[in-house]
Amino acid sequence: MLDLRRLRLLRELNERGTIAAVADALQFTPSAVSQQLAVLEREAGVALLERSGRGVRLTDAALVLVRHAEALLDRAELAEAELAAAAGSIVGRGRIAAFQSVALQLASPAMQALAREAPGLRCELVEAEPEQALPALALGDVDLVLADEWPQLPHARPAGVDRHELHRDPVHVVLPERHPVARRNRSAVALSELAGEVWTTGHRGTPWEEMTNRTCRQLGGFDPDVRHRANDSVVSLALVARGLAVTLLPDLVTSGTRERVAVRTIAEGRVHRAIFAATRRTDAQRPSVQALLDAVRTAAKNLGWPKRSVT
Repeated sequence: MLDLRRLRLLRELNERGTIAAVADALQFTPSAVSQQLAVLEREAGVALLERSGRGVRLTDAALVLVRHAEALLDRAELAEAELAAAAGSIVGRGRIAAFQSVALQLASPAMQALAREAPGLRCELVEAEPEQALPALALGDVDLVLADEWPQLPHARPAGVDRHELHRDPVHVVLPERHPVARRNRSAVALSELAGEVWTTGHRGTPWEEMTNRTCRQLGGFDPDVRHRANDSVVSLALVARGLAVTLLPDLVTSGTRERVAVRTIAEGRVHRAIFAATRRTDAQRPSVQALLDAVRTAAKNLGWPKRSVT
């Protein structure tokens, strides 16, 4: 009989690439991982690993076994979730991965509510961008992801992951409060009026930077003069407040940060990002994960967001 725990090690090695990465993710030593994979080879009766430079790679037989391991492990996880649902208690560990602004506005109040309502659930939060968080969810490193997505830059959805829509977050122009355009007391600003301004945005290749360039080109008709780059929006807001730049930021980021800045809508058209939660399909009946999702939806409702869910 093939041991499910060892099959998981093989699947993790296929996904993560190195024994060291598997050991780090599962909190084993590399030697323990190697020993367990050697036992799995004896159980399977075929070679599963071969040397590749300083590391190892899976043989063709191992790749066949990985496909079966995926199905077996999914069934085992589903059985565990159904048993937990039958027990009806919200206990164990709930791990959330979220990007900065949504961690502050959704994850934190959700965990605060769960501390009162489900004290047997140990909640953990890690700040992570969707590009890292969604694959980590599929691998079981976290239990719920809070992510954002721009229409022109959709994320690949890993197999076995369900998406739950939370909000369409509009993008605004953010100006120094004493900027001549801001002082006209208009609710909307034409981007074309800001063609000669200095801009601040994210690092090259980030969704924020891509959105800024695309929006200025398509709606304003110019390439922004980006002189300042930071992945932390607080830094960009500080630059704007000091009159050193203008920027584009989603509403969730700018809410509550009106000191010395002016926030205006874009006159030429609407730009938005989607904010969503993601969970593993096998956890659809797991009480701990459903408690996390319900708490996040309640936090979203408290922000005035519509509550919609699709899978």
